[in-house]
Amino acid sequence: MKLQHKKVAAVVLALAVAGAAVWYLGARPQTSLVAKVTRLADRAPPTVMGWQAGITDLAGGFDDPYGVALDAAGVVYVADAGDQNRIRRIGPDAAVADVAGGIEGFADGTGAAARFHTPSGIAFDARGNLIVADTGNHAIRMVTPAGVVTTLAGTGSAGFADGPGGQAQFNGPIGVALDKAGNIYVADTYNDRIRRIGTDGMVSTVAGSGTPGQLDGPAAAAMFDTPVAIASSADGVLYVADIRNGAIRRIGRDGQVATVAHSVPDVDDPLLRRPLALALTADGYLYVGDMARGRILQISPAGQLGGLTGIGIDIDVGDARSARLARPAGIALDRRGALIVADAGARLVRKVAPGRPGPAAGGIAGPAPVVPAAPFPWPLAPQDRAHEVVGVVGEARGSYDGEALHHFHNGLDVQGAMGVPVLSVSREKVSSPLPVGGVNSVGEGIGFDNFTYYHLRVGRTASNAALDPARFAIVKDDKGKPEQVRVRRGTRFEVGDSLGTVNSMYHVHLVYHAAGRVANAQMLPLPGFRDSVIPTIDAVTLRDAGGATLKARAGKRLLVPRSAGPLSIVVEAYDQADGNAARRKLGLYRVGYQLLGADGTPLAGYEQPVVNIEFNRLPPDRESVQVAYARDSGITVYGSARTRFLYVVTNVVRDGAARAGSWSAAQLAPGDYVIRILAADYAGNEAVQRRDLPITVVEG
Repeated sequence: MKLQHKKVAAVVLALAVAGAAVWYLGARPQTSLVAKVTRLADRAPPTVMGWQAGITDLAGGFDDPYGVALDAAGVVYVADAGDQNRIRRIGPDAAVADVAGGIEGFADGTGAAARFHTPSGIAFDARGNLIVADTGNHAIRMVTPAGVVTTLAGTGSAGFADGPGGQAQFNGPIGVALDKAGNIYVADTYNDRIRRIGTDGMVSTVAGSGTPGQLDGPAAAAMFDTPVAIASSADGVLYVADIRNGAIRRIGRDGQVATVAHSVPDVDDPLLRRPLALALTADGYLYVGDMARGRILQISPAGQLGGLTGIGIDIDVGDARSARLARPAGIALDRRGALIVADAGARLVRKVAPGRPGPAAGGIAGPAPVVPAAPFPWPLAPQDRAHEVVGVVGEARGSYDGEALHHFHNGLDVQGAMGVPVLSVSREKVSSPLPVGGVNSVGEGIGFDNFTYYHLRVGRTASNAALDPARFAIVKDDKGKPEQVRVRRGTRFEVGDSLGTVNSMYHVHLVYHAAGRVANAQMLPLPGFRDSVIPTIDAVTLRDAGGATLKARAGKRLLVPRSAGPLSIVVEAYDQADGNAARRKLGLYRVGYQLLGADGTPLAGYEQPVVNIEFNRLPPDRESVQVAYARDSGITVYGSARTRFLYVVTNVVRDGAARAGSWSAAQLAPGDYVIRILAADYAGNEAVQRRDLPITVVEG
């Protein structure tokens, strides 16, 4: 009887819910209730700031996924640049299919017969046509639902000209958006302008003087610097990601340009720094993909700036707010308000939605770093012979304002005389719209998907003369001094091509990237490089929670009270490679410790060294260097009296994560013990001398 009552109650409840849905939707009885309930379920909920996000991977197998858009049925389309140069579609089963393109070039046609050169931003019009910013062809293309590709505007050559689409010119356009009337808006990136393609095919300039800079005001006089993404609101307002200015700009219907959000100057890690992608919700919230830290940010209609992902310090697969994207190049919104993100650096398309991360989320996914084939060229001439390596991955680095522990060294330093050419070590195609940074500083550099080079005059000789104007556009200030070096997205380089010349740092810093993360460049099989030198341990000490070093009486074992509380084991050590100058100190690769009994037998749980520090994958946050190193570490370049690497081996820094730890003598019975240190370089050489710290654990 009770079961029968439950069945009746369930039917009544179902009818009540259905009736309520009909009343809410204003449906007549004969109208499809299922269809209307489905439409209601597809509506995005009201946007809130800082919602709990989960990150999952939708699909991989891309080369440079940049623009992303959803058609009316919710199918995801991707502009895949790099060596793919095609438009692709992700099916419900995550299978990726080609829609058009496949070979770099400039040709209209159907499907694979069409040619693109570095397709970037994409957007759908009301008829289901996909609009494509074809960056390398300096053109705006259209792909019909049948896969037919035509050119809407642009001649295939860089330039600036308004007028009919077939005569108009762009310079590396990257972003596109459409308004309700069907007008196409273009972020004409390297012309520093916002352009419009009317429904009649005429191209005009909406805003921007054409001179790179930052200036609000009337549209014609306003200045942008490398605008890369654009979004259009329902009421006709345009929003622009102005990447080099670190700003989000607004173009009102009255033609006035204003700044909505801006990178905070003189802050080491501003929330907004290099906005790369934009998406606008129906209720007026902006989502911003920032490439500087791989973050997704939000801007409310009232102008409040907040973080959604990539905000924390630790990398924890259970916390999307601390998870990093490699380079969020494109963002689209699905029907429920979830974000579909083209993570160009990781070569993945990902989903950011309410909830917790899935099993493939939380960090940068992708395959393990691949060891390139030998021999691998050096970044200096001769590329096939050995050069001195003067810095390795994982070393402590400071800042020029006096902070000794500012960041990890993330590559190989190869010594070279000032003014000698820096040469490409791999075949590369520029993916980032802003690959050059730090012009005129010692940290000037240029970045590609696979390698980044620092400490050079990019595209210039030692006297600042242009090396290759076709690839390096040098923007000068009113005194004729270079203030910006532009290299367009889609520009290609071959092994041995000159990228610039070594600056006053007297070395080139080479960073190796793999699957969107920094890999240890010591895996590169550089011809002639050898490391047969055993690392050196200078000291092993214990420090209390306040950082004070426990002292032993001369000639005596170190007494460690069981009540001493949490302790840190600190190892001062360094390495060298064959051919290093005698004064040179390189960092270690693996550092750990064992606990041994008085007879030298490992204690239970310490049969093998506990390796807490291993620079196989660096944490993405610069502050993690303060977890790996004691505060008195540092190098002379950043103001330290001498170069010292003091590793806190009770803390954990490995596998892309960092967290504090400690060791306590309370776990041991009174007696004699030995703390034995593992100090190894990347070649596998291990220190033997001074690796043991004899201790006596005592009560009290």
